[in-house]
Amino acid sequence: MSVMRPELIMKCIIPVVMAGIIAIYGLVVAVLIAGKLDEVPEYTLYQGFVHMGAGLSVGLSGLAAGFAIGIVGDAGVRGTAQQPRLYVGMILILIFAEVSLVFK
Repeated sequence: MSVMRPELIMKCIIPVVMAGIIAIYGLVVAVLIAGKLDEVPEYTLYQGFVHMGAGLSVGLSGLAAGFAIGIVGDAGVRGTAQQPRLYVGMILILIFAEVSLVFK
């Protein structure tokens, strides 16, 4: 879309940036889990399951939010190229899709 309408380049990058923020959430959780890892004798089965649950919850909710941001971003960028008033609605829906990751 930005080839035909160069003024939309920055508006079209927003969904890509918001999808990248989801990866940062996963990285933060991975660093927190790695900081809590102990040596093998002190690392209990309970701690392992807690860390696995934390990773799975962030990973699966990040996957769902990524799908939502991808679908909304694709449709929003295509719609914004035709009707510029759709941009604000696209941004709001993208924000709600990302907030769903934070509160799951």
